[in-house]
Amino acid sequence: MASSIDQRGYAHPDVLVSTDWVEQHLNDPKIRLIESNEDTLLYASGHVPGAVHVDWTSDLNDQIRRDYITREGFEALMARIGATPQTTVVFYGDKNNWWACYAFWVFQLFGHTNAKVMDGGRLKWEKEQRALTRDVPSYQSAQYKAAARKDAPIRAYRDDVFAHLKQEGQLVDVRSPEEYAGTRLHMPDYPNEGALRGGHIPGAKSVPWARAVNPEDGTFKTAAELKKLYCEDQKLSPAEPTIAYCRIGERSSHTWFALKYLLGFSNVRNYDGSWTEWGNLVNVPIEKGATPMSKAAG
Repeated sequence: MASSIDQRGYAHPDVLVSTDWVEQHLNDPKIRLIESNEDTLLYASGHVPGAVHVDWTSDLNDQIRRDYITREGFEALMARIGATPQTTVVFYGDKNNWWACYAFWVFQLFGHTNAKVMDGGRLKWEKEQRALTRDVPSYQSAQYKAAARKDAPIRAYRDDVFAHLKQEGQLVDVRSPEEYAGTRLHMPDYPNEGALRGGHIPGAKSVPWARAVNPEDGTFKTAAELKKLYCEDQKLSPAEPTIAYCRIGERSSHTWFALKYLLGFSNVRNYDGSWTEWGNLVNVPIEKGATPMSKAAG
């Protein structure tokens, strides 16, 4: 059983809340629970009472360009779910909070720092046999004025990755070992999303995202365990600029969250273009194999 959050040694323990905490705040008007899942139909089958649904495909992404919503889109989303800049939003979801962390990351692009993640997500809530409902809550529309979207501090574009490579910066590939090695172009049991080349960005360390959580209940591992995983085993320094990537930026947002908030990495960005972009670029360096050895053009 996972230790209490404040006993795990995190750099910023306040960014995580327990299922107990959430149950105690179900009727708190200053809190807005947000469920965000890979399976966008899951919310309708039952969710934490009072939680609103944020669909990553339609609510967070631009519907034409490969980009995120604009400031106006974010303001409309917050108005719809009845959240003001003072509202504390608490994310949770399936896949051990994979998409919850993705939604959390997108919210940070607009500076909504009143944000937390429910440790363990849907898995832990359901295992503890806590209440679920199919009732969709209705909240009064709120007034929300957002700052302009600010990508630079936490988001990396491909040109940023090129510059990072020249500086021999730290890279973390959070995909499966097979994707990293180039023997597979997509996640196991998932369709190929269009990458023409397999492999990884040169010098990237392979740390699959799910290694950061306890598989039995989806909670994050302790700071000591995370430090061993990233800093000791892979020699990553919390003081050095770091870029995480995966396939389209969803799994790597989970690792971004763990590095930035739980281990206190001072400068970590999520490359959301990730392998669907890098694996299709002409004349970019790619490495294949379990360890960074040989380079090939993309």
